[in-house]
Amino acid sequence: MRLPKSAHTSRPWRIHEIAGDFHVEDVWALPTPGGADDLALLVEQFANGAGDPVPSPVGRALFALRWKLGALFGWDKPSDGIGARVPTLRDRLPADLREGPRGPDTTSVPFTSVFLTHDEWAAEMANRTMHGVMHIGWVPDGSGGHRGQMAVLVKPNGRLGALYMLGIKPFRYLGVYPALIRGIGRKWERRAVERERERGPERRKGVSEEPA
Repeated sequence: MRLPKSAHTSRPWRIHEIAGDFHVEDVWALPTPGGADDLALLVEQFANGAGDPVPSPVGRALFALRWKLGALFGWDKPSDGIGARVPTLRDRLPADLREGPRGPDTTSVPFTSVFLTHDEWAAEMANRTMHGVMHIGWVPDGSGGHRGQMAVLVKPNGRLGALYMLGIKPFRYLGVYPALIRGIGRKWERRAVERERERGPERRKGVSEEPA
């Protein structure tokens, strides 16, 4: 599921226009098969997520540890967030993106939406250690369909930020990302089944109303 960074950098994403000073940390293929116009469904899933962002005991433990360390060292104060320590990336948007849809903020993790297009969504967060961007693209899957692709872009805050990103890398790969991506896939599959059930009565109604 992990992809080379070129899977993100080689595509003509609009995020390149505003985040050239950010480092591409990770790129992942998401198990979210769908049609060409289904990015909006995935964005809605991210935005309306509730509960634990990583549905696994290891992931929950790591997230709990991270928030405790943040509270202990004061990493997550409002004064270190978006619009305080760092300006929002929306200030960098070209006119067409600024005037277009912004997209929804997330509920289970503190990301603020930057912009939304037909095939691209970007949301940002910041604390004392870094300024980060979650980029969700919608790409062809090579078999006639489409799927999500997640890239994580970061701009560390000095030496502290660089050491922090280096220190959490093993935990991200071993306990966070695998569980996160499995959870995204399971929820996508459940929602696809629910959508299909909702379409069933509509299809039957449409057939019954066709003229003989």
